[in-house]
Amino acid sequence: MRTPEQMYYTILQFARDRADIRAVYLNGSRANPNAPQDDFMDYDVVYVTDKIAAYRGDTSWIANFGQIAVMQQPDDPAIFPDGHDPDQRYAFLMQFRDGVRIDLTLLAPSLVKSHYTADKIVRPLLDKDGILPPPAPATDRDYWVKPPTAAGYHGCCNEFWWVSTYVAKGLWRGELLYAIDQLNLGVRPMLLRMLCWWVGQRTGFKASMGKCCKYLPANLPSAWQKLLAGTYPPLDEEAIWQALFNAAELFSQAAAAVAAAQGFSYDSCQQQGALGYLHGVQNGAFGTRRQ
Repeated sequence: MRTPEQMYYTILQFARDRADIRAVYLNGSRANPNAPQDDFMDYDVVYVTDKIAAYRGDTSWIANFGQIAVMQQPDDPAIFPDGHDPDQRYAFLMQFRDGVRIDLTLLAPSLVKSHYTADKIVRPLLDKDGILPPPAPATDRDYWVKPPTAAGYHGCCNEFWWVSTYVAKGLWRGELLYAIDQLNLGVRPMLLRMLCWWVGQRTGFKASMGKCCKYLPANLPSAWQKLLAGTYPPLDEEAIWQALFNAAELFSQAAAAVAAAQGFSYDSCQQQGALGYLHGVQNGAFGTRRQ
């Protein structure tokens, strides 16, 4: 894998060699002083140019950065239409064979001011014309966990316990794909949200949990880390039941702690009612199971 020094040389030399590229800046985790640094961090690079259409039309220039393993063009209107002009902003997400990844965005000069100043994590690399505004001190403040409102907190609790019944129904029916999807897509987001609030209040809501909550486990007590790991089951009925009850135990502990710290009331009756229902379904107290 190429070193950061080699990559920055390649990124900047390409820009210096082309008259149409007037500025280069970095955003994302490599521009964030608070993000743990490692070799697999993407290089999130922005090239300011008025020749975006030319780069879109002939992509042979990509070979200057290495041998592509796989690439995506998320701004291609034929594949991912979102209404913005691809000749004003266009990205190439490039994974190279040596392990390096560059997320390269081509940006029209007319958009520089709004895009550059909107990003709190940015580092200028090259500015041929002085068009980049002075950067503010780099901060990941925009990604810090936000304190819950009372309504948001109670809504999270209700959604967690409500969707847990869907998991039970799927398990009772033997529909394991349905059950595990409800666990992962309905129950888990509420669990992670509550855990992030718990970490947030312990850090004064001045910490980011990262994309997909990747920094969350390291901020939890070891017992909670173990419970969280136990919410990721294989496609097995008994394992999914156990994962659901692990999630319930972890959620109830975190929710009670968040409620106490934020001055909210935790609805333990809702928890008891949902758990009673889940155990009833698991033990065959309701209906006749499908054969």
